[in-house]
Amino acid sequence: MALMPVSDALAAVLAGAEPLPEEMIPLDEAYHRVLARDVAARRTQPPEAMSAMDGYAVRAADAARVDAQLTMIGEVAAGRPFAGAVGAGEAVRIFTGGVVPAGADAVVIQDTVAEGKRITIKEAAIAGRHIRPAGVDFREGDVLLRKGTRLTERDLALAAGMNHPDLPIRRRPKVAILATGDELVMPGTTPGPGQIVYSNGYALHALARQEGADTIDLGVAADTLEATTAGIRRARESGADILITIGGASVGDHDLVQQALKTEGIAMAFWKIAMRPGKPMMHGRLGAMGVIGLPGNPVSSYVCGFLFMVPLIRALSGRAAIHHRRERAVLGRDVGANDQREDYLRARLERRDDGMLVALPVNHQDSSLLANLAAAQALLVRAPFAPKAEAGAPCEVLRLPA
Repeated sequence: MALMPVSDALAAVLAGAEPLPEEMIPLDEAYHRVLARDVAARRTQPPEAMSAMDGYAVRAADAARVDAQLTMIGEVAAGRPFAGAVGAGEAVRIFTGGVVPAGADAVVIQDTVAEGKRITIKEAAIAGRHIRPAGVDFREGDVLLRKGTRLTERDLALAAGMNHPDLPIRRRPKVAILATGDELVMPGTTPGPGQIVYSNGYALHALARQEGADTIDLGVAADTLEATTAGIRRARESGADILITIGGASVGDHDLVQQALKTEGIAMAFWKIAMRPGKPMMHGRLGAMGVIGLPGNPVSSYVCGFLFMVPLIRALSGRAAIHHRRERAVLGRDVGANDQREDYLRARLERRDDGMLVALPVNHQDSSLLANLAAAQALLVRAPFAPKAEAGAPCEVLRLPA
């Protein structure tokens, strides 16, 4: 089978990925969840004109000159409006957040001279000054939160101000992760001859959760058809929306995982991609469950998870923005010519004095080097057959999660 271009592989992974069903959840549980529908304000904010300062509510015409004298007829505080109206030559003591009483069209700050009920103005009033008009923030019916938004803490404050105690949210995708390999042992274990410490799943679980998914740990399956098939069945029984397998996808052990997937009825769309790292990646579907078979090398596993699993989670979550955003940069050092595979070089980022982003590829790009992956801040994208490029040449990067 010919190597599939990365763009075609991503299109295949996302094909048919529809947003998951809607559910209503309380506002205080909605942080970083994704809106299923547009949300409109249920009220006008502020509902009435409010004072932006502590001072006196007046008629601007009565207090247009310094040393004007007015009679104080009452007081307004937040939540305690004044029942009457401000007439000619009158003022009402007002505090920040208080409703501007009828008849008043300005607020003068409290730097005044007061003698009993008489006040002498020390700042000339200007109509509308120090007043927040009704609806200056938003009005009832305004659509302020859009479908597909992943809610920030600021969005939650806005939703509360709009008077929504709960919100229509997409269900979280469920991602089941199954590692394979007799050579894998858990962290804290002393590896035996030929064994290595299992690391890939920790990054993938964290990456999926960061994108808003719930994860299901299916553990490590032995290198047998029975164990691998049993793990796939557990993913189906758990109701997973996405199954991620790790390992068993490269030449030599490729047939075992693919055979197990096919045994369970999973139609394979591809199993080789024109990319580095990550050439031996597989993808298929079993009903509504998308399956991504990742390579076992830790860097390959992470890069493929970042490039393919993350957009799929976003699509199922109903996110408005699914794809990673490429940023312009310049090379921090020379890079060689590329072959037929699209390269994703691990790179550190710096800023020049002029603000331009500089991408510095790490010295060793081997797909087993976890230390270099942890030190990287971005993936430097090199197109297939890209010629040699010198330091300072333009390039594109995908920023990794911080």
